[in-house]
Amino acid sequence: MLDLLITYLSLKTNQNLTGLYYVGKIMNRLEFWKKENLDTISPSFCAAKWKQVTIHLQNGHTHSCHHPSPHKIPLDELRANPGALHNTNHKKQQRKLMLEGERPAECDYCWRVEDNNLISDRVHKSMMPWSESYIPDIVSKPWDDDVVPSYVEISFGHVCNFKCSYCSPHISSKWMEEIEKFGPYPTLSKYNNLEHYANTGMTPIPNNEDNPYVDAFWEWWPTISDKLEHFRITGGEPLLNKNTYKFLDDIIANPRPNLDVSINANMCPPDDLLDKFIEQAKIIVSENKVKTFRIFTSAEAYGKQAEYIRHGMDYDKWLFNIERMFKEVPGIIFTVMSTYNALSVPSYTRFLEDILRLKKQYYNPTIYNKSPITIDIPYLRHPTHQSIFILTEDFVERIADQVTFMFTHLENKGWHGSAHVGFYDYEAEGLRRIYEMLLTHPKNLLESYNNYNRFNFKAFVDEHDRRRGTNFLETFPELAEFYEHCSSIVI
Repeated sequence: MLDLLITYLSLKTNQNLTGLYYVGKIMNRLEFWKKENLDTISPSFCAAKWKQVTIHLQNGHTHSCHHPSPHKIPLDELRANPGALHNTNHKKQQRKLMLEGERPAECDYCWRVEDNNLISDRVHKSMMPWSESYIPDIVSKPWDDDVVPSYVEISFGHVCNFKCSYCSPHISSKWMEEIEKFGPYPTLSKYNNLEHYANTGMTPIPNNEDNPYVDAFWEWWPTISDKLEHFRITGGEPLLNKNTYKFLDDIIANPRPNLDVSINANMCPPDDLLDKFIEQAKIIVSENKVKTFRIFTSAEAYGKQAEYIRHGMDYDKWLFNIERMFKEVPGIIFTVMSTYNALSVPSYTRFLEDILRLKKQYYNPTIYNKSPITIDIPYLRHPTHQSIFILTEDFVERIADQVTFMFTHLENKGWHGSAHVGFYDYEAEGLRRIYEMLLTHPKNLLESYNNYNRFNFKAFVDEHDRRRGTNFLETFPELAEFYEHCSSIVI
């Protein structure tokens, strides 16, 4: 299917295809690395299952990496060892499967990518600096060994001021308030039904109650902090949680110059909390308290369409606050997490133009050795009624245009070594990979599945408009015909 994109690029750009060279180079390099370093262990081995962990302390769930659904941390395991925040018996069994060449079912995200003959995150994550060097040690140890992760992602709580359309009550307190008031959305799947979270043990512990998982983290932290390479705080909204500021105070008092620190932030918090965060960030960055300090923020579209997806967002304020941090905290780094979905498609090129402008405007070779802002583009898996796979075929060319835009504006060096600031090849590859998956999606076999999700899509946006006072058709006029198509489906 790469040939289709190559042909399309050549027709659209009518210029030398610098991007094509990079695509081939990347694919060859990654495939060679995979054969030499992973396949010799097993065809399903992934170092992230050992060295990366995301822990949701608000409900006591964990997963490695972030793609598999999280599972409950048994309190009896935690009482015996706070390291069970990462090393649950369940996770050890998944590691055993990988060492034996079996595919853990929970890792289906990567298996779907690989079954389309593409390079998955299993490869990308295993070759990261925080994982690759540990592979020999992993293989030499027993499968049930307690592992100190090198990349830790922590959610201290679910308090949030956003209600993103693809989010859920166990991650956003605003979503929890809405569902408690109105009930689940009237999709066939009863989207965000609180009974599901209660039945799976994912209901958050109230913020005013003692939380044994938060307590276990602060007990575990001194034993791992000097061994970590990456530490990332997610949420909820971390800038609304006191534990975030407790962590930053600890970093200021006890510098860890070998640690990369990241904070997920929606960049639209109350002004006083942003002020407090910036003051702490200034100290940490200017005094080199850590190796790097990075903000992960999110957006999937431009302007009002972005605000519809991420309810509570002010797109202009989001951009303003990013630029404020670049100006007030020289050396700060941003990554934009852009979970590509059906609502992204109409305005994504305009959004990419904003990212490209930030790259060019705030690249300063006296401070940064590369662009201070990057974009990561995974595809949305859940809820399935907002996935790109529900779209009709007339949107394929628009997505191809967006891929073309990224490859046309790649980072490169001029004849005299001067930098042309643009997208990195791996950033463009992220969107190209989604395009490839869309082309190979077996629509004919899954028409009934897609219609199920299209029916749910209309039910969702109609209820969204009723509850939140939004207007889908005014916000997304480009999707009016698709909306009518969804309206015609009877199930």
